[in-house]
Amino acid sequence: MPISLRSRWAFLPLVLALGAISLYFLRLSINREAQPLPEDTHHSPDHDAPKVPIYKDIHREIAPPLPEYFPLAAKAQSPADLPPVPSWNKPPDPHVPEQTRLYIGFTRFWPLLQQVVVSYITAGWPPEDIYVVENTGTMDANKRGFLTIQNPFYLDYHRLTNILGVNIISTPSLQTFAQLQNLYLSEAINHNLTYYFWSHMDVAVHSHEDRAPFKSLYMRAVDVIRETQSPDYLRNEEGVQQKWGIQFFAYDWLSMVNVETFASLGGWDTMVGYYGTDCDMYSRLSMNDVAQPVQDAGMIYDVTTSLEDLEVLYRRRPSTPNKESEAAAAKRDDDPKEANSTTPASPNTPYLSTTTTSEDHLNSTHFHSLASTLDQIQTAKRSDPERNSWQKRQNGGVGEPYYYDPDGFEKALQMTIEVGGRINEEKWGHKGCDIRAGGVKEGDQWRVEHDWTFD
Repeated sequence: MPISLRSRWAFLPLVLALGAISLYFLRLSINREAQPLPEDTHHSPDHDAPKVPIYKDIHREIAPPLPEYFPLAAKAQSPADLPPVPSWNKPPDPHVPEQTRLYIGFTRFWPLLQQVVVSYITAGWPPEDIYVVENTGTMDANKRGFLTIQNPFYLDYHRLTNILGVNIISTPSLQTFAQLQNLYLSEAINHNLTYYFWSHMDVAVHSHEDRAPFKSLYMRAVDVIRETQSPDYLRNEEGVQQKWGIQFFAYDWLSMVNVETFASLGGWDTMVGYYGTDCDMYSRLSMNDVAQPVQDAGMIYDVTTSLEDLEVLYRRRPSTPNKESEAAAAKRDDDPKEANSTTPASPNTPYLSTTTTSEDHLNSTHFHSLASTLDQIQTAKRSDPERNSWQKRQNGGVGEPYYYDPDGFEKALQMTIEVGGRINEEKWGHKGCDIRAGGVKEGDQWRVEHDWTFD
């Protein structure tokens, strides 16, 4: 059948469309063939070299070797090679009926850990009741002696356990502050404890030697236990007894925790790993009408460095003292008015010698000199804008097991702290530690808007 002219025009759009599609694919094919391969883009021989990272300009000064802050302990073969605990601070034998377990967490800077342990022992705390919680993230490297003293995570396992006689619990991996607190709580639950003590590692302690009647720091802490066990403790006139959650000794530098109360509130919030987690925990105690009494067992100093020789904490008289200082000490010890004075000794008053023959006296000149020195260390720390700079004094350990770049560790820690702070702000809708100032109560967690947007 012949095709009419009108029918021929009907096929024209189809022919044009097929032609356009063919032209499109032809141009696409030509472009692909013409495009150079990636390695030929710059036509430079240098482009064939493997890619290398651009390194930061890091100038790290190697920290000087740490001195030995307890030479006598370094030479000791057994606890018998150390001086005895001052007689006035000696713990009762047999042990008091109360359980007095004390946890001290450690991550970095061995000199401060050694100092806090020795200070608690010489203030009367039984060594067998002290538990150092090694939270270094180095598995069993310290126990096997694989780390050197310049490694930030080094601790002397042998000295702590075999010479000082304390216990060590090692975490399998690095824990945050909040996780460490829950570990203490878990340990207490597993050992059927109704309470326990814990202390920061960057403190040093001693008994109130200038108070009468005298009691050691340890025995004053035991008195607090006995006070809390009284049937009428925190009972008001209507006969209603308030629960207690924590006993503060110089805030929580040393504190005593009620296991049942903390467990009932779910323990510490591990989402808030470091700073701010204490604000959260203690605020939740307040919201639930749980008491947090303040107690006083002894002097507790917030410190950044170690005394030059920890043997001074054992309070032994020098065998060949300076005559002038000996006369001043005798005058102070024999004069009741002088002995009860709280005036610090002169900075020129010498420390006790490491060569000793006899025990010093309670509330002596040397005691006040020691107290003055620790107070000066605390004052210096409080005036330092970077109060925790002691955490970065060691930067060795390259090539040792579980090595972690010290600067990287510090940066990661600060980032983690910052994130935890932001989480706490979102949780309560409030910035700062005064969480209850926002009017929140138990149950308001994660349910309130930011209060700072309405200020």
